[in-house]
Amino acid sequence: MRVIYILWLRQLKKYVRSKSRIVGAIGQPLLFLLALGYGLGSVYKAAGQGNYLQFLVPGIMVQTVLFSAMFYGAMIIFDRQFGFLKETLVAPDSRFKIMFGGALGGATTSVIQGMLVFVISLFLGFKPHWSQLALTIVIMSVLAVAITSFSSGIGSFVNDMQGFQAINQFLIFPLYFLSGALYPLNRVPAWLRIIAEINPISYTVDALRWTLIGTTRFGIWHDLLALAITLVVLVGFGAFRFRHIEA
Repeated sequence: MRVIYILWLRQLKKYVRSKSRIVGAIGQPLLFLLALGYGLGSVYKAAGQGNYLQFLVPGIMVQTVLFSAMFYGAMIIFDRQFGFLKETLVAPDSRFKIMFGGALGGATTSVIQGMLVFVISLFLGFKPHWSQLALTIVIMSVLAVAITSFSSGIGSFVNDMQGFQAINQFLIFPLYFLSGALYPLNRVPAWLRIIAEINPISYTVDALRWTLIGTTRFGIWHDLLALAITLVVLVGFGAFRFRHIEA
């Protein structure tokens, strides 16, 4: 447990010391909240769907956690280039602990950024259901651990930042934009609805909407089951790939 704690703490200290990273991480979500929340709010309301900001905030929180957690794989590439990874791998501890400790630290910073977006949204007029806030944090944490573990696996076999960014854009952007985070799924074409139903990010967005605004499409128990399966699969993938990493 000491190895996991130390690597978790290292990621947390790096995050706290990087003020530009904190500001940059909330810049894009804030832009989405302002441009979409207010820009499309009147259109959404005119269509009889209610308050678009209420609908949008859970999806933007997922976006923040998702993109930030995926960035953790880039840190593995940096550690490899500067020699820190080689020193870590020679330690007499399992590679799973090494991978999981760093991934847990990356997940923690991702959840912090997601909660910063939540706080900002309150000043923009978002009105959540406070009774389920603890479950909201748990759901974001599960997503963050799953994605940082997946990102660890990607970073384990990609040697350069350009390749990592290409894989990131190829996988994460479609998963997010096809999750229903920015639009309701009840009036989309059938093929898009099918994709959303097999997309694990859709269930995270839906779970946060249930905890924060009390609406759900799939049902909270389906959401939690999908999240649990996603967590097991992605942590397993990350552990498998990290076991074969070469510093």
